[in-house]
Amino acid sequence: MIKYSGISSPDLSTLRQNLKDSRATLFVVKNSVARRALKDAGLEILVKNIEGPCGLVFVKEEPVAVSKALYSFYKEHEALKVEKGYLKDRLLETKDIEAMSKLPSKEILRAQLVMALNSPIVKLVYVLKGSLRKFVYCLEQVKQKKTS
Repeated sequence: MIKYSGISSPDLSTLRQNLKDSRATLFVVKNSVARRALKDAGLEILVKNIEGPCGLVFVKEEPVAVSKALYSFYKEHEALKVEKGYLKDRLLETKDIEAMSKLPSKEILRAQLVMALNSPIVKLVYVLKGSLRKFVYCLEQVKQKKTS
């Protein structure tokens, strides 16, 4: 849930486009409609936060990308206030959403995991390669002693 009071209509359209690129949608509805919809969805915990002009952001895929889009817009337009969020049966405060915006994307986290899993295997290969090299060097020394 965001508070957008003080943001111009073209800027709000820019925010909508940024959110759309992150696979999210911003809905600006009347507070009475928002309260009714949240109650029907079983999200009564958010109803008490609906005051003044507010918008509801619905995330379709990755919430980290959406929080990054919100906070990058916030850096340019400080009138935007990110109030609350709800993710997998958990109420998110402003600080939680801001912390989420600082996380790496899902693709980067996957790449880091693959690198972490791959690292011991690579080190084992280098150790075995070094031992094999030393063994070949030792055989070469034995060969030279026998031929001398």
